[in-house]
Amino acid sequence: MTHSQLLRLAAALAIFTIVYNIAEGFVATYFGYGDESLALFGFGVDSFIEAVSGLGILHMTMRMRRDPRGDRDVFEKTALRITGTSFYVLVAGLTAGSAYNFWTGHKPETTWWGVIIAAISVVVMLALIEGKRIAGTGLHSDAILADARCTKICISMSIVLLISSAMYEATGFAYVDAIGTLGLAYLSFTEGKECFEKAAHSTHHCSCES
Repeated sequence: MTHSQLLRLAAALAIFTIVYNIAEGFVATYFGYGDESLALFGFGVDSFIEAVSGLGILHMTMRMRRDPRGDRDVFEKTALRITGTSFYVLVAGLTAGSAYNFWTGHKPETTWWGVIIAAISVVVMLALIEGKRIAGTGLHSDAILADARCTKICISMSIVLLISSAMYEATGFAYVDAIGTLGLAYLSFTEGKECFEKAAHSTHHCSCES
């Protein structure tokens, strides 16, 4: 692929990420609220936050047309800080909600939609990682490659939702959804921390790099 084609691919992936996360957020929060599944509802809220993060990635790809090796600008750092703060707020909400559900023994009506949405999300995120890897390698962009590695956290969240939802459907154990919610809270905290770490560095650092 040519340089311009790779830039278009990177931009298309960023746009798709934003649109997909918004759609996933609406679907997950709708069914999570209707089925009284805090894990699914929280997963949907996380998707909205990821969409905000995607705006920063889209801005980055557009900036790369002018300055392929440039450092993060004010827009990108602001987007990271907003995203990080939103994740921390989500952590507080999920933790409080999970504690309440433990205390009251509340359980969802069903988690079937959690299984479906999480399974689709895993497949989509794996495809996005591969696309970002291709674009990042072709453009010699550490930023895009780091973003691809960071997308693995999204897969981890999908897997947590998938396991907790499937276990509840199989066993009906009241606390499975609350436990899954705590898992999402931990991963959301990790993402929030990562956002602030990246905002503090002018270069494209990613705390989930190995």
